[in-house]
Amino acid sequence: MSTLQNARIVGPVAYTTAQGQARKIPLGPCLIEQLDDQSIDIIWGARGQSSAALPARAVAQAREHGHLVLLD
Repeated sequence: MSTLQNARIVGPVAYTTAQGQARKIPLGPCLIEQLDDQSIDIIWGARGQSSAALPARAVAQAREHGHLVLLD
């Protein structure tokens, strides 16, 4: 069962594309979807057209560093 939360990216949060390129999620609003205990999807864009699955540990570290803020 997944849950969605509103969040905001306020600092660098990196992910790797399917082609193996390192990218940063743009600053601004996003949705966080808990896929399972190990994986979290971050969804962004005006229509939610972009997303990246990150390890839960990476998301926790982004929160600890203040780069990702949960809004609800």
